[in-house]
Amino acid sequence: MILLPVKLLPILIAAIAGITMAVQGTLNSLLSKAVGLLETTFWVQLVGAIASAILLFVLRLGNGNLLELGKAPWYSLVGGLLGVVITFFVASSISRVGATAATTAIIVGQVTTAGLLDHFGLFGLKSCAFTITDGVGIVLLAIGARLLLR
Repeated sequence: MILLPVKLLPILIAAIAGITMAVQGTLNSLLSKAVGLLETTFWVQLVGAIASAILLFVLRLGNGNLLELGKAPWYSLVGGLLGVVITFFVASSISRVGATAATTAIIVGQVTTAGLLDHFGLFGLKSCAFTITDGVGIVLLAIGARLLLR
């Protein structure tokens, strides 16, 4: 068995999430060609809700308390709505420009937004300065996205 350094595990988990997101977006795009974009978005959210319910209520894998939702900041409750937007836009963009170009644009948007969230310490994050190196990295990502759109 391979043992990973503790700091590497979250990076590996994030990479797996990225792989999963690219596959999911591509499959959602394919499904949207058969049933429609909004219908696909509905289906994806429904299947996700059912899978989450099974994990939480049947397999009892949760370690929190849904009765504490009222204690969370109101803006933390909009994740489901953002999930609908994400599913809709990802499937729409992949069907128009392909998985590589769409995923690259998604990553540019994610990294830019994450940099701003970190820099300003938004939503309870610890503030991390946005450096010139970070800016150069985002510009290079954007250039890569542009090259892929040709």
